[in-house]
Amino acid sequence: MNVKIFLTTVMMGLALSACSKKAEQPAGLKDAFKDKFYFGAAINLTQISGEDPEAIELLKTQFNAIVAENCMKSMFLQPDEDKFYFDDADRFVALGEANNMYITGHTLIWHSQAPDWFFSDSEGNDVSREVMIERMRKHITTVVQRYKGRVKGWDVVNEAILDDGSWRNSKFYRIVGEDFVKLAFRFAHEADPDAELYYNDYSMANHGRRNSVIALVKSIRDEGLRIDGIGMQGHMSMEYPSVEEFEKSLIAFSELGVKVMITELDLSVLPNPRQDVGADVATSVEYRQEMNPYVDGLPPDVEQAWENRYMDFFRLFIKHSDKIARVTTWGISDADSWKNNWPMPGRTDYPLLFDRNHQPKPIVEKLLEAVKE
Repeated sequence: MNVKIFLTTVMMGLALSACSKKAEQPAGLKDAFKDKFYFGAAINLTQISGEDPEAIELLKTQFNAIVAENCMKSMFLQPDEDKFYFDDADRFVALGEANNMYITGHTLIWHSQAPDWFFSDSEGNDVSREVMIERMRKHITTVVQRYKGRVKGWDVVNEAILDDGSWRNSKFYRIVGEDFVKLAFRFAHEADPDAELYYNDYSMANHGRRNSVIALVKSIRDEGLRIDGIGMQGHMSMEYPSVEEFEKSLIAFSELGVKVMITELDLSVLPNPRQDVGADVATSVEYRQEMNPYVDGLPPDVEQAWENRYMDFFRLFIKHSDKIARVTTWGISDADSWKNNWPMPGRTDYPLLFDRNHQPKPIVEKLLEAVKE
């Protein structure tokens, strides 16, 4: 055989082999679910700053939507009045744009992780209703306009309703009244008329919260204001919520004609130190060893039970994928999950789909198969 022909044949063979190997690589979750919904993750400051390259590589291969875990909350964006700090949020948005990801801003108005000055005058007293509204307007307008056309959707208001359906007695509620929610949505829409606007809350399977959120969405629309979606936070345990009640809320919200998003998804396998704990970040419980039973890894039966429960929820998401716009896990891997330190610091939890070494757990392969069914 002519040497030139021989070398050409060898090179073609190597190229075909490389293509074959590339084709054999398992699909990422974002690819497998691309016809269902966005598959997203929350990312932290270490990842945004490039100090965790393994996590970012995992993000790029598995996810196509991002939300910032902390750096877009008001205490970080405006730590002092009229002194905005955008460096971290700018990096977050740039990372999403560089990787063609759907970017969600989290969150504009939230009672927690807000700077103390936001609610107080120079003497430490609560500001007037008029001052509070103006501070809300200025914060929302400044932030949303900075990322106009770049951040595609905003969690405008976070966690304004309690489990029983009553209003949370936050500073926003006490100073402004119920109108603080409608005002926030109006200010956000005026700042970027093309951005989608969401209400986000936890324990959304509770019928009290479900009914009040439905009423809230209707009242916002009755004012001629825009609301595009509801975020159902997915902070779950092995006991709560029931799949059936979660489905009731999912369907009820979708019947409003808004997008439904499963946000902040994680499934804790650890015992709950308090039965009244939902997902309030302000809750803190003193460390007890018996509440941290799996320091060296999960026993096979516990891991299987965890996987079965996660799969039950993902089958629900697949079943209702025509109603769901996005599913976002709260973190990329177990190593960076907030559940390791909440509501009891120093625990070892296993709430996400990828382990502490950024490797897929067996459930990932099962998800890839389930979405084909």
